[in-house]
Amino acid sequence: MRAAARAFGARWRDRVAASDPGLLRLAAGLRTVGAIALTLAVLSLLGADVSHLVAGAIASMVATFAVREKQRGRQAVTLALGLPVALASVSLAALLSSRTVAGDFFFIALIFCAVYGRRFGDRGTALGLIGFQVYFMALFVGVGTSSLPGYLGVVAVAFACSATARFLLVPQTPSGILERLRQAFRARLAQLLDAQLDLLDADQDDAEKALGQVREGTARLHETAMMIQGRLAEGTPDETTARLVQRRIADAEIAAERLGLLLLTARSAERADTLTLHLPGAPLPEATRLPVRDEALDTLRHDLRALRLLVRHPVEAGSGTVLSQMRNRLLGYREEENLPQGRPPVQDVFRGVGETARAVLGLRIALDGPQDESGDSPETARSREELDAEDAAIGGAEEDEAPAAGDTGLRRPTTRAAVQVAVGSSLAILGGELLSAHRWYWAVLTCWIVFINTSSTGEILVKGYRRLLGTVLGVVAGIVLTGLVGHHTWTAFAVVLLCVFAMFYTAPLSYTLMSFFVTAALGVLYTLLHTYSLSVLVLRVEETALGAACGIVAAALVLPVRTDRRTNELLATVLERLRGVTEAAVEQLSGAPPVDLLEQARDLDQALADLRAATQPLTHPVTPLRSRRDTARYVVALLETCAYHARSLAATAELLPTHPSIAADPRLRRAGARILHNIGAIDARVADERSTAEVLAGPSVAALLKPGVPGTPRYGRVTDRVLRHLQRLDEAVVGLARPLGAPVAAPK
Repeated sequence: MRAAARAFGARWRDRVAASDPGLLRLAAGLRTVGAIALTLAVLSLLGADVSHLVAGAIASMVATFAVREKQRGRQAVTLALGLPVALASVSLAALLSSRTVAGDFFFIALIFCAVYGRRFGDRGTALGLIGFQVYFMALFVGVGTSSLPGYLGVVAVAFACSATARFLLVPQTPSGILERLRQAFRARLAQLLDAQLDLLDADQDDAEKALGQVREGTARLHETAMMIQGRLAEGTPDETTARLVQRRIADAEIAAERLGLLLLTARSAERADTLTLHLPGAPLPEATRLPVRDEALDTLRHDLRALRLLVRHPVEAGSGTVLSQMRNRLLGYREEENLPQGRPPVQDVFRGVGETARAVLGLRIALDGPQDESGDSPETARSREELDAEDAAIGGAEEDEAPAAGDTGLRRPTTRAAVQVAVGSSLAILGGELLSAHRWYWAVLTCWIVFINTSSTGEILVKGYRRLLGTVLGVVAGIVLTGLVGHHTWTAFAVVLLCVFAMFYTAPLSYTLMSFFVTAALGVLYTLLHTYSLSVLVLRVEETALGAACGIVAAALVLPVRTDRRTNELLATVLERLRGVTEAAVEQLSGAPPVDLLEQARDLDQALADLRAATQPLTHPVTPLRSRRDTARYVVALLETCAYHARSLAATAELLPTHPSIAADPRLRRAGARILHNIGAIDARVADERSTAEVLAGPSVAALLKPGVPGTPRYGRVTDRVLRHLQRLDEAVVGLARPLGAPVAAPK
């Protein structure tokens, strides 16, 4: 019974860790709710009325979510600087409450400064948010000059409670976050192996669903790897440890993705295309009929389950011999003589299982240090020696990069956004006051929010639509909740706290859901302030629609950044980094001195993530331009395929200085030359449609090289291992030419 309970608890923890990597959303929700609850408790003990309680709840929420720095010391400084900003903001709101015109002009100036402050990093963004949101809070609760001293005290209490919740109640350290992200990586890796095993056994009717789960698992594993990359500098004691963890995470991610491709090929009539894992809706390769009884397949299923078990319960001192024996058997598949008899594609999967087991072993050593080696087989001992040699080779300082020259003046993104939101807010104030002389600020708030974390007109349009939809649904929920809680103050605050937690927990997942919970909470707050009515909630929808429209108009007419221009800029960045990673990897594989390739590969991944986010307006389900949507999805999927092969090349090149069984091959430089030329030609076409640079199509990359040494094991030489990645990368790059309009030269 206890064993079953422990197993259930482990599965539940894995699901939570995988769905919320690092528990970042959970911590954000608990920290904000804790700050609000503590503020309400303190203020109630001081005898505050409902208006002051509402103001304190809003102020503590703002003080908590606005601070985004990763280091605790920087968080404390920003919070300390935010208090005088908040006090000044609420004071000016009170002093200008009776001066409508002056108050409107100041509000517009405050909005401009708040958005412009984004150019100064996380601290500038936080202080801008605090200044704007506290001013909004003062308008919401109606702070006047006579009541100002009491509200100043409320803001001070709210900031003190926010600091208490951040540093004492729900503390988070960079090292702790990194440790939870590591656990999430393991959980997501295990979930991906589950999905791959389901894909192997799925019949033709369920295969598409199984492939979709593999795609989702692969993408989520990559997402967690990127999150870990962003936390390494603060969460590890030194640069060498950070680079070691980075390498092992990259190895495990690449090995798991390669294993998925090998499984696709094993169940298909022909070799699976890498694009199948990256393009939603891509057809599953035609399946061959897998034997009902096949010893090799039965062994493969058993070994995939064993690999999943090793990921969830890595071998460690005192864990017994069963896991050690599993690990030894799986690592033995790296030796050709240990492969079970079977079809070549199935044998490839066994090789992939061995490589993934090695990556899991390296990940365990990097994260938890050395383990008991008494039960090692010769194959396991060899894998440990390889990993130790690779670890010893890691070191050296990274080269400092010169800061890139960015846009200046009105072309600088923060300046442009500040001008746009100031114009949009001016329109929102004028229109909002026509709708309501007392609640016009809802239109301004919406206009402000749709500009946060957006860079193009299309992104603002999509965000405005999502906010309006969430608001409409939230109004309905607010009516229901208001009827349930009535005028019971503490019941209403409890409902508000639940909505706030849900708002922060769902914010990274769905902007519509976040807007829904915000609006539902506001309906309850209006009840507490005795200003609730159905007309007020309807007005909230009208003001939201007006604010979104004003934001869209300002974005479209004032210094507009079209979605095409934004995506082209990001696409050029992706192509530039893809070319850089590929060139550096090929050079190192050809014998050039080693460089930090994995860092370059992660820069490519980050650029691709930015491009994926920027194409959301083009790929949104409601877009009327269906062919354009399909083209954008196809291009992003091809680039994800290119990034996967570039990561694999980089990871293989990093092994060269220490791996005993592979060596540099100068012939690879010739094989990579055409790929680099084609990436440059496509980049030139993206930058200038008049470019005449042609993409070169020709014989396969393998044909550019002389045959390898007869009898060489398939995974034994760097040339044999790398050629597949170069070939697939070449095909994917040539495939980009058609949707991007680059001319392709006829093969000679």
